[in-house]
Amino acid sequence: MVKHRSSRIPKEPKPEPEDTFPEAVLPLRAGLPSEWNESGFDGAKEEEEEEGESTDLCAELKEQEETLVLLVDHYVNEVERLRLSVAHYQKELTEMERRLHESEAKLARVRSRNKVVSSQRDSRRSIFEEALAQQISDKSPEPGHEETSPRKRKSKQILVIPDVPVPPSFKKVSASIQGPECSSMTGANLASTRHFESPILNRAENSYGDPPDHGPIRSQASGIKRKKVCREHKELIPSVSTWSSPHLFHCHSSIHIPSQHKKKLRCLSLCPTNDRLFITSALDGIVNLWQLQDKGSGAMCLNDIECLTPKLRRWPEDIAWHPAGGMLFAVYNADAGEHQISIIDYNKKNRHRLTFLQCKPHSKGLINNILFMPWDDSDVYFATGCSDHSVFLWKDSENNSWEPSILHRNLHTSAVMGVAGLQQKKIVMSVGSDKRIIGYDVDGKRELYKYLIEARCMSVLPNPRDFNLFMVQTAAPQKQLRLYDIRLKPKELHEFGWTQESSESQSALINQAWSPDGLYIASGSADPKIHIFDIRYNAKWPSQSVQAHQKRVLKAVWHSSIPVLTSISSDLHIGLHQIS
Repeated sequence: MVKHRSSRIPKEPKPEPEDTFPEAVLPLRAGLPSEWNESGFDGAKEEEEEEGESTDLCAELKEQEETLVLLVDHYVNEVERLRLSVAHYQKELTEMERRLHESEAKLARVRSRNKVVSSQRDSRRSIFEEALAQQISDKSPEPGHEETSPRKRKSKQILVIPDVPVPPSFKKVSASIQGPECSSMTGANLASTRHFESPILNRAENSYGDPPDHGPIRSQASGIKRKKVCREHKELIPSVSTWSSPHLFHCHSSIHIPSQHKKKLRCLSLCPTNDRLFITSALDGIVNLWQLQDKGSGAMCLNDIECLTPKLRRWPEDIAWHPAGGMLFAVYNADAGEHQISIIDYNKKNRHRLTFLQCKPHSKGLINNILFMPWDDSDVYFATGCSDHSVFLWKDSENNSWEPSILHRNLHTSAVMGVAGLQQKKIVMSVGSDKRIIGYDVDGKRELYKYLIEARCMSVLPNPRDFNLFMVQTAAPQKQLRLYDIRLKPKELHEFGWTQESSESQSALINQAWSPDGLYIASGSADPKIHIFDIRYNAKWPSQSVQAHQKRVLKAVWHSSIPVLTSISSDLHIGLHQIS
């Protein structure tokens, strides 16, 4: 049997399905676009890939953001470190500059002292040589003249001027009187001198060997205008706020005497020709004339005069001495058509001493300030500032009559609280409650400059030695006093003040005074203290405070001939503070 090889017929390969979509998706295929039918879900895959790429990009951006945050933090720390370094080196630079200025000032003082010592040595040597030559010439007689014996020579007689007998009531107040508790005995000693007319008004005390001063009272009686003694300009502005420590005074003793006023005190002013004479005024309308005794150990009341207005009986708001002495000028309330200016002439008898000017230029309100101008002029001027926003300049004319002229009425929008004149140029400064400081050119009849600060102004006071420096009192707590240079733009040189413990309100009745050398300011305060400021001290608080009275101190003034500060207070006492 023959076996046949079976031939296996290969099967045809199954065609691969064109589409691998599930059956549930096939009914939807007919409605898809042709490109979808051909490529399937390739677009969906690309979309997934794009989403993956965007996720990677977000992660990368987040990483970059974290890196930049760390970099910014690093740079912030570096900037802060460098800023601290700059501040440190700036402080070091300021300290080195201050030490340099102090060393230069000490060097200048030492050199000037050496010059003075050498000049004194040379002068003593020349005097000694002249005396020796004179002695030799005296011992060798001239030919033809007989030598005179020293016993036969007559010594030169010294002219002795007998003193004017002083009444017992003018004996000095005992120096042992200390404080207000002993004021009754002091008042008894002084009360007997109030109505005594004494020739002491026409002569100055000579306890220090000074030449007798016949000026302050007689100068105006003769009708001759005395030429004002002008001090030389001294540059003090470069030394403002340059010292790290102040120069301090030592207060040896404080003597309090009763003011002999029945109401609160208002004014205190020194005589410009004899600073041992001063006046006080109060709300009772009485003006007392005082004289210091024995280096400030006491004071006598030489005269009193009532200065109330005739109709409404108003008291003086402010008082100023005439530059030649002997006369006082007082200002009043300008309401109701009352007299605005009065003159007290101590050269006349009691009943003729007080006169009122008939001119009434101010329209209303208080005349807050009166001050004579320091100009080198044959005529005498004084300025007044009033609550009616106006400033008037008064000029002396014949027969002691004064003519007012308006400087400005619209430059201030509120009450004018203080006026002053500059030494080197005819400029009248005024400050007001509108926070403005105005400088008015009298010759040019125009506003020269205007400062506007953040607090209301209450007074202005030029420096007595540096004619470009002036002080403004403001109502800002702890920044009551500001220093300015008239040559600069409205910018403060320095500011300082004090903290009041008894009251936060700033009173316009509290005033300041410059020392004669222009380096210190004495100020009253609502606390019973006298604050002393050294303008060279770079701090913003008082360089020294003196406990002076029982109630608020209104004003303290410096005497140039005696180391004494005189103050007035609401406790109705006058304080005499001996300092060195």
